[in-house]
Amino acid sequence: MPTPGMTMKAIQEVLRLHAAGLSQRQIARACGLSKGAVGKYLQRAMEAQVVWPLPEGMEVLALQRLLQPARLPVDTGLVTPNFAMIHVEMRRKGMTMQLLWEEYVAGHEGQKAYHYTRFCTLYRAWNDRLKRSMRQNHVAGEKLFIDYAGPTVPVVDPGTGEIRTAQIFVAVLGASSYTYCEATWSQNLSDFLGAHVRALRYLGGVPVLLVPDNLKAAVTKTSRYEPEINRSCQDLATHYGSVVLPTRPYKPKDKAKVEVGVQVVERWILAHLRLFQFFSLMDLNREIRRLLEDLNQRPFKQLPAAVKAPSRLWIDPP
Repeated sequence: MPTPGMTMKAIQEVLRLHAAGLSQRQIARACGLSKGAVGKYLQRAMEAQVVWPLPEGMEVLALQRLLQPARLPVDTGLVTPNFAMIHVEMRRKGMTMQLLWEEYVAGHEGQKAYHYTRFCTLYRAWNDRLKRSMRQNHVAGEKLFIDYAGPTVPVVDPGTGEIRTAQIFVAVLGASSYTYCEATWSQNLSDFLGAHVRALRYLGGVPVLLVPDNLKAAVTKTSRYEPEINRSCQDLATHYGSVVLPTRPYKPKDKAKVEVGVQVVERWILAHLRLFQFFSLMDLNREIRRLLEDLNQRPFKQLPAAVKAPSRLWIDPP
């Protein structure tokens, strides 16, 4: 069996170094491989009568057939499911793999489709390849993560020339990563609550949970298990029919969604704003809104089929 992670480029390097007179131990050290793996491929190359330099015109696929026959893709004639779309659909409330499999089969009538068990196995294998450190399943319309970006934006008073710094409020939906951000003069309670109102108006609905970081405007007493919510913040959540659930202190993975959202805002919005000079908070927010619309239309890299859009699985704001 081929060594996991052993690419054709590495195998060619093994053949080249062997032809240069290096020992198997030296080749293994140079290529970062085990001595056994080097020996196996040299033996396989000898049996296939492959020597370095490779025959002129030999393609990588032909070399792979000789040295890694087990790695060649097998055409089974079965229709490959759209795993990215399946991954997005599984975020919906009440969605099941059984239903998605039935839709997959119905959508390819007359073609060979995978049985349900194999369908689930292939999806799990695809899902396991997604890069992540801690798996968090976000249900559509469930959580809105809230924080402030670290960088601020300077605003010049046109009358006095005084420079004030504006804070950047960021709110990110858990399932879709749909983002809202705006500039406020401070992180105090009135600006914080006002930003919430405008964020919910922009999103067009109210999530089940509002998940702020342990900001002073949101939490008057931090606690891992029973944080004390600011009364005004609690009243706002009650008015909208939502619940405030702060992240645990010193647990950054609890708010990984908004941490990434803040980073995206810094890269795709604040980085662009450095080229402009603003003379009012209104002008700054007008430019932020323009860039925000573009940001929310950007497709996911690993899930190109996914669409960033606020879910309608929630209640409309009053």
